[in-house]
Formats: sequence, C-alpha cells, structure tokens
Amino acid sequence: MLKLRLSMGGTKKRPVYKIVVADSRFPRDGRFIEKLGFFNPLLPKEKKERVGLQSERIKYWLSQGAKPTMRVARILGENQLMEMPAKGNNPLKAVPKKDRKKEAKDEAPKEGEKKADAPKEAPKEGEKKADAPKEAPKQEEKKADAPKEAPKQEEKK
Repeated sequence: MLKLRLSMGGTKKRPVYKIVVADSRFPRDGRFIEKLGFFNPLLPKEKKERVGLQSERIKYWLSQGAKPTMRVARILGENQLMEMPAKGNNPLKAVPKKDRKKEAKDEAPKEGEKKADAPKEAPKEGEKKADAPKEAPKQEEKKADAPKEAPKQEEKK
C-alpha cells in the first residue's frame, strides 16, 4: 500500500522532514519511491519556506491511490491540495499528563459512590432478606480463617 508520509532528516534537535511516497512496509527513513516536498517544523507558520510541495506530483500519487498520513493530510489540507482531515476528539489534550491521571482517579470513586448509593436509596424487602443470609456465611468464613493464622505465628517463633 502506498503512503504519503514524512521521512525525517536533519541533525540532532533540528528536524527537517521530506514528504515522500513510500510503500507502507518500508522503514520511515528508509527506501522511498519519490520525494514530493519538505516540511521544516522549526520555522514559524507564516513563512513560505516552512513547507515546499510539488503539487502536480502529489495530485498524481493521490489519484494512484496513495494515502496520506494524518500529519501529511493536514499539511496538504493547509495548502488546498486536498480536504482538511476531520479533527479528532481529545478533550484532555491540553491537560498535562500528570493531571489527566489524577482526574481519572477522582472520577472513578465518584462513579462508584453513585452506584453504591442507588441500591441504598431504593432497597426492596426481598433484597433485605437476601442480603442477611449472604453476610452470615462471610462472617463464618472469617472465623474459620482466624484459627489457621494463629498456628502459623506459633511456627515462626
């Protein structure tokens, strides 16, 4: 399958990308069929030198069935060579990763509390009777476990 994708070049901490047509099985920076342009992410968005494209060749490869990656599709969309891809739905993108984890932990107990509150608010008489026998065997199991632990402690001494 043919892909229009970015191939990385440049030096350490100074990336420059080539926009190339390559088979999807080839390595990212490896063999490619044709170079179609370049992309320099270090330059400001207003500068023309940030992106260079060979529009005729890009249109040709798109007509041959080459599929652009998301980043290349955005670059081509900004240059009116194809439709701009739809934006994804990631509402947590602007939130730092550490805070995302905290928010997820905070939300989980809240959901659990809501679920636990619901049965307490509307218990039926049949459920109360059913709960009582369930609790009794649990207590018996705990009592049965307690003597087993005591001999283990004596063995350690």
